[in-house]
Amino acid sequence: MEKIHSSIGHHYIVEASGCDPKIIGCIEKMQQILVKAAEKAGAQVWSISFNRFPPNGVSGVIVISESHISTHTWPELGYVALDIYTCGDHVDPEKAVEYAVQEFKASVSHITEITRGIDEGDKIFYHSFVTWEEDVEIGKAEAIKRIKKIK
Repeated sequence: MEKIHSSIGHHYIVEASGCDPKIIGCIEKMQQILVKAAEKAGAQVWSISFNRFPPNGVSGVIVISESHISTHTWPELGYVALDIYTCGDHVDPEKAVEYAVQEFKASVSHITEITRGIDEGDKIFYHSFVTWEEDVEIGKAEAIKRIKKIK
């Protein structure tokens, strides 16, 4: 069967809610989690840059040979914005998403997967997307308790 179309990459946009503020407010922990997420996806890490921003959030980017992983956290809200973009067929970005959300101790994650660079053979590229929400292992009450602790 002939392949009708191909794509360049997959971009996951993750909204992780109810995260543990102690984890997502720590530069070292966030860096460790996202480097391990890249490894779990089968990606090769090239460069790492993480910084704190006022009052206590973390921003970071990991350049991987397949593209990038980036994040921005709001510990006071228990919220993480996470982007994982990979090119090629030899990595599994879903493994990175699953690992990171679990390690953030998120209660709920809202995920959008964008298939990027779709080509039907005419070199005119487009994208498609699908969105879903997942309840993660802790409950809403525990997530609210975590957020109230740091306020």
